[in-house]
Amino acid sequence: MKSAFFGLTIMLLLGLFVGGASAQMAATFAADAKGQIFFVTPSRNIGCTFTPQGGTGVYKPFDGGPELSCDRKEPQYVRLVVTPKSVRRFNEVGDQDGLPEDNILPYGSRWSRGPFTCDSTEAGLTCKRQDGRGFFISRATIRMM
Repeated sequence: MKSAFFGLTIMLLLGLFVGGASAQMAATFAADAKGQIFFVTPSRNIGCTFTPQGGTGVYKPFDGGPELSCDRKEPQYVRLVVTPKSVRRFNEVGDQDGLPEDNILPYGSRWSRGPFTCDSTEAGLTCKRQDGRGFFISRATIRMM
């Protein structure tokens, strides 16, 4: 009995140790025909668009890209844009497009493409580039990093 309990305890601890290192699931979404990737948080209040280096036929990032742009709908529509050179916040957004309905980034998941990584949690969405600059966004908070 003690042996079985000890073995189970060891397996659980190993699972926590190994699982802890990779606790976040990686999310992969296919690019659309223009090369952009869209995803939304489970609350559907925050949605992001990744635009590759060079942009698309109809949209060119202001510094050439790549670019990650995330919009929050409520309580105030706000756009945050991360590029390899800058992190910007826009409170006045003229093109308040609808957020994607599919490509949900589940809580506890990580999305990564180019120099950008986003982590989705119940608290909100954190997106950063490789040097750690980026933002945290939720319904209640926006924090630049």
